[in-house]
Amino acid sequence: MPAFPDPAGACADEAEALLALVLAGGSARPLRDLLDHCGSARHALAAGRPAWQAAGLDRQQAQALVAPAPARMAQARRWLEHPRHHLLGWGDEDYPPLLRRCPNPPLALFVDGDPACLWQPAIAIVGSRNPSAGGRDNAYAFARELSAGGLAIGSGLAAGIDAAAHHAALDAGGATFAVIGTGPDLAYPRRHAPLQEQVAATGAVVSEYPPGTPPRNGQFPARNRLLAALCLGTVVVEAAARSGALITARLAAEAGREVFAVPGSIGNAMACGCHRLIRDGAILVTQPADIIEGVANLAGELCEGVDGLTNPN
Repeated sequence: MPAFPDPAGACADEAEALLALVLAGGSARPLRDLLDHCGSARHALAAGRPAWQAAGLDRQQAQALVAPAPARMAQARRWLEHPRHHLLGWGDEDYPPLLRRCPNPPLALFVDGDPACLWQPAIAIVGSRNPSAGGRDNAYAFARELSAGGLAIGSGLAAGIDAAAHHAALDAGGATFAVIGTGPDLAYPRRHAPLQEQVAATGAVVSEYPPGTPPRNGQFPARNRLLAALCLGTVVVEAAARSGALITARLAAEAGREVFAVPGSIGNAMACGCHRLIRDGAILVTQPADIIEGVANLAGELCEGVDGLTNPN
């Protein structure tokens, strides 16, 4: 990477430039390549069209860098004024190291809460939005015991299993974070706004989407890859044959993480997805201790890889 001077007092300019890059939208890969080549968001923004084109930015991205949308920039600036709000860029030291190892990592993360929460060993707990009472109880019990054992609990703030997992971690006094598919300032579903505030106040709410971004279908599978990558393993608790939780499980496997599934009755349609995962190689779990045992070796391997990323010399 070329060495560029970084004068004191440039932090605000760097954040402003990073916002402009994020708001350019489109594929994150050429934007990451541009940032790597230029050494900072300010230099990337100042590099001009020839450098942007060489990095692979498309015409729409280049035009957005020439003329950033003032209303969206102002909205993002206002959001970042809150002391609990952070923007973690690809080139920042605080960018979660496990995320660097996932397919298509985001250019930046908007974090409401403590970014350090994203560095803790974590387990994702996902499943049906309409679980049975038993499924909800299982999610709560697994999350509470894993949290009490020192693992952070990651989920997506959706109804059902997600909410049970977050509540359990909060009740245990442990760390929990949520990866959401909207801007960090929006709650989806809206009734989860109080839960989202609790998670942000004690852990973190994370989004790759700028403030004001409404819910759209394609954004939720995309957020699942981040949840899967930030965790050592993903536990699926009750999932129908076409559940979105199965997408998270697949993405976890593709990212080299462990996949666990809680079995259910063969007559329960909400267990079909879990049974399919087990058939395809997921680890069957009936108690939290099974998960701790399952991620122990992987945690060591990932820590070695993270050490290489954060201490290249």
